[in-house]
Amino acid sequence: MSELKYERILVKISGEALLGEQEFGIDPKPVEMICSEIKKVHDLGVQIAIVVGGGNIFRGMKNSKKLGMDQASGDYVGMLATVMNAIALQSELRKIGVPCRVQSALDIHKIAEPYIRFKAIRHLEKNRVVIFAAGTGNPFFTTDTAAALRAAEIDAQAMLMAKNGVDGVYSDDPRINPDAKKYDKITYDDIITKNLKVMDLTSCSLCKQNNIPIVVFDFAQKDSIVNILNNQNVGTYVGE
Repeated sequence: MSELKYERILVKISGEALLGEQEFGIDPKPVEMICSEIKKVHDLGVQIAIVVGGGNIFRGMKNSKKLGMDQASGDYVGMLATVMNAIALQSELRKIGVPCRVQSALDIHKIAEPYIRFKAIRHLEKNRVVIFAAGTGNPFFTTDTAAALRAAEIDAQAMLMAKNGVDGVYSDDPRINPDAKKYDKITYDDIITKNLKVMDLTSCSLCKQNNIPIVVFDFAQKDSIVNILNNQNVGTYVGE
């Protein structure tokens, strides 16, 4: 443990990462891949918390307009989508022998614990993976912001942002602009001033305020998190 760069991390996973080759819902293959990577880290003794999005099932701002819903209602539906994803991840983690708990910012006692900060920390200390679902529990906030908030609350030493097919922070979208420049290291202020759309700006500000470094990486690259913990140059480091 003493040789690893971080001993307690929060991993932010987008809902779209669970899509796989589907257009909607949860594909078992990426769920198995994600949980396999988490298990490798867990086996090292690292304390791991996860925040998962819900965009593979429902996107608040986009889908609520189509359905004639106000944004707050749409955001609540999106929160419920994150609970579904959290339960799917929990089931796979438990299947491969990783103890896991889901804590929800919305009260759903039948399927998840309520979010209680000190209980979450105690789970981590007992080497259980904790999945935070339902965002912050409030509309108008993204799961990126929820990830930064939870990272600060549990005293995580870093927030790792898993991306789909993009291996870090670029000056532009590399999938559209082949001349986009990749940054190996960048500051919080650079994210904000350059308007780099890699994360919600509120999330970036929260991490800056609490001095939590962010590592943006591609989850599809095998052993990415293990390599980050071994102090290898993976993705983009965001910090002071």
